[in-house]
Amino acid sequence: MLKKVLVGVATLLAIPLVAALFVKQDYQVEAKAEINQPSMLVFDYVRFVGNQQNFSVWATIDPQMQTASRGVDGTVGFVASWHSENPDVGTGEQEIVGITEGERIDLQLRFYEPYNAVSPAYMQTEALSDNRTLIRWGFSGHMPYPMNLMLLFIDVESMIANDLQQGLDNLKLILESPAP
Repeated sequence: MLKKVLVGVATLLAIPLVAALFVKQDYQVEAKAEINQPSMLVFDYVRFVGNQQNFSVWATIDPQMQTASRGVDGTVGFVASWHSENPDVGTGEQEIVGITEGERIDLQLRFYEPYNAVSPAYMQTEALSDNRTLIRWGFSGHMPYPMNLMLLFIDVESMIANDLQQGLDNLKLILESPAP
């Protein structure tokens, strides 16, 4: 009898671990918005990581969040870091790792708490006309085995996409508002 119980328990534990072998580990998310401003104006605003404090959803979750930076914002090598006791914010940093002038900023996000991860991200602008710009904000992530099993139950891509989209909607409001 004990042997049957142990086999049953082992089987119950093995099923999710085997299932996780077949669940994707990588995901990519992109949000986009059209902003009624010239592309260089939009690019010159988003190239400065510090400006994310004005439009990013994550920056508003914890008003007590501690931030720091090193380097020259808007240039390759600039690092902005954050620390929050709120597990939805956690601790991490992002570094500008590449800039294609007037077009794209590539970032590397390094999360330390509540989990360790390194994820590439980008912001890309494209002129649709003299006074209209398409901006894309993208993010890639990796969920290692067996944690990737959570991707079956939690729609991480939609959660991140919603946050990116809200951030771009906030950015649109900021950049389209008349100057005081």
